Amino acid sequence: MPVVMGTAGHIDHGKTTLVKTLTGIDCDRLEEEKKRGITIELGFAFFELPNGGKMGIVDVPGHEKFVKNMVAGASGIDFVMLVIAADEGVMPQTREHLEICSLLGIPTGFVALTKTDMVDEEWLELVQEDVKAFLQGSFLEDAPIFPVSSQTGNGLDTVRAYITKMEKELKPQRRSDLFRMPVDRIFTMRGHGTVVTGTMVSGSLNIGDEVRFYPRELTGKVRGLQSHGSTVENAPAGKRTAINITGVEVADVHRGDVLAHPDTLFPSDTWHIELTCLSSSPSPLKNRTEVHFHHGARDVLARLYFPDRDKLMPGETTICEVRFPEPMVGVANDRCVIRSFSPLRTVAGGKLLQPEAERLRKKNPHYDIIWKSLQELPKAEPEDRVRLHLAMAAENGLSFSRLCIFTDIETKKLEKILNLFGGKQEALCFDKEERQYIAGNILTELSESCIEFMTAFHKHDPMKAGLSRGMLASGWGKQLSPKLVHFLVERLIKAKAIIIDGDVLRLPTHKVSMAADQEGLRRAILEAYEKGGITPPNLKEVLEPLNVEVKEALPVLRLMVENNEMVKVKDTLYYHAPSLEKVKKMVCDYLSDHDDIGPAQLRDLTGLSRKYAIPLLEYFDRVRLTMRIGDKRQLRGTGGV
Repeated sequence: MPVVMGTAGHIDHGKTTLVKTLTGIDCDRLEEEKKRGITIELGFAFFELPNGGKMGIVDVPGHEKFVKNMVAGASGIDFVMLVIAADEGVMPQTREHLEICSLLGIPTGFVALTKTDMVDEEWLELVQEDVKAFLQGSFLEDAPIFPVSSQTGNGLDTVRAYITKMEKELKPQRRSDLFRMPVDRIFTMRGHGTVVTGTMVSGSLNIGDEVRFYPRELTGKVRGLQSHGSTVENAPAGKRTAINITGVEVADVHRGDVLAHPDTLFPSDTWHIELTCLSSSPSPLKNRTEVHFHHGARDVLARLYFPDRDKLMPGETTICEVRFPEPMVGVANDRCVIRSFSPLRTVAGGKLLQPEAERLRKKNPHYDIIWKSLQELPKAEPEDRVRLHLAMAAENGLSFSRLCIFTDIETKKLEKILNLFGGKQEALCFDKEERQYIAGNILTELSESCIEFMTAFHKHDPMKAGLSRGMLASGWGKQLSPKLVHFLVERLIKAKAIIIDGDVLRLPTHKVSMAADQEGLRRAILEAYEKGGITPPNLKEVLEPLNVEVKEALPVLRLMVENNEMVKVKDTLYYHAPSLEKVKKMVCDYLSDHDDIGPAQLRDLTGLSRKYAIPLLEYFDRVRLTMRIGDKRQLRGTGGV
């Protein structure tokens, strides 16, 4: 597996000179760098291995003004060569660079003690002791220290041998198989167009692949790949890679953009991280403080929010909400470095927990679950990471693509976990097209809530047989994904917790029946309207002697309409169904001998006043028995009342 080495150390301690001596490549390519004699930008070289392979080297600037460039380069390395000049010893950027490497999670490395030709043996021994003391408690505490001179060549063979050993023995974890490369350099090549370079964090890339620059969401296509000066068809994680891309202009790409495949990263202006304030920080980090936030090759301003405290003391660790002025993209377990706004110095670092987060608000009904889950995430095993993120997502669920970046789990392993969860009903896919998942316990809670809603509906409207899917979705499920509502209803139907009669949903225990008084009311209404015939009575006049309000009678009337005993012609006008059928027959018989009919003709035909004639004609239009032409109606065809 490819390995990348990076340099670190104070300005003018000989990092670039040592890299050139080891590789033959001068990493200072800019005119200003050569003129001033200091490294400003990141430099790149490759180390020739005995087996014929090549190992990438990232050379970083040592000046305090260019620490942001140093962080950009150090983000993709697997081990560090900490360079300390024997004539000066440990200096400010030696300390800061070591802290940055530690915060970025770089696991190992060694020390190159340069410029040994400029000091005597006694001084060299003192410096070595001083360096050992400096490294105590750091990840380089047990690292070897190699005295070396780029001028005389002393110690170079030992350094070469150790680098070769590191490349052979290190087995860096490349995390998920999601292709991702933070862009640290952009330029144009004549005849080729846009070229970007960076260290591939994870995944792999092939010529012809479609790629996207995040967070700008610019899409292009891979035209060519180069690694260590050679053209390749495929570039794996861990390689320093130059990518020639068509369809994107150089001016549109910025350092810090992240190159990935389309629809695999999700820009967000809020992250949740596990943040540690360095013990060496001169002061605590206060809530809402503005900082320089370094992630990958990007440096942005951000604000830190601590849900559980007012300030983070040196040496303390907590969950932190980071808010950005512009969207960022990341993957869980990414490392970040925090530098104070002024004066500029490294004060903290963290590990990304949620790369797409909602802002923590205590009024959120899921606040307690989210806060508890965030505290458990840093030490959670892969399966638990999936559980915790699904718990935080609640009824929204998470897509497979988002679970990839939220959990930092390789695709096949994540699929295996989700299949296992599906078998145990711990997580279920409610949208196969988008591969959306929801926690099993959340689905159970939603099922119970749905049953409660339907129970309340039946209680409120006992005269209705049930409700349609649309009514359920727009009522109980209005805050949920339509596909989730459909999935849940189908599960409840399959479990016989809900019965479907035609297009109507109901609970198994619900039966439309009238209480004794309601049955009496039905008979009274039916008798009154049957007696009224084609000139039905006013509903209020029917109900008044019964001491019943119109709103109390409406459920009974609705059921009578559903049972085809009564017909609602308009809000205040009901007909006994057989009586209306008589009027309908009169109209049809009349129109079989005449071209049309109007209110006057209907009045002459039936003896009905305009109070009945106009609503009846409008009703016959609605049920498509007739069609209106001017003030007249013509027979439309076979209609039904």
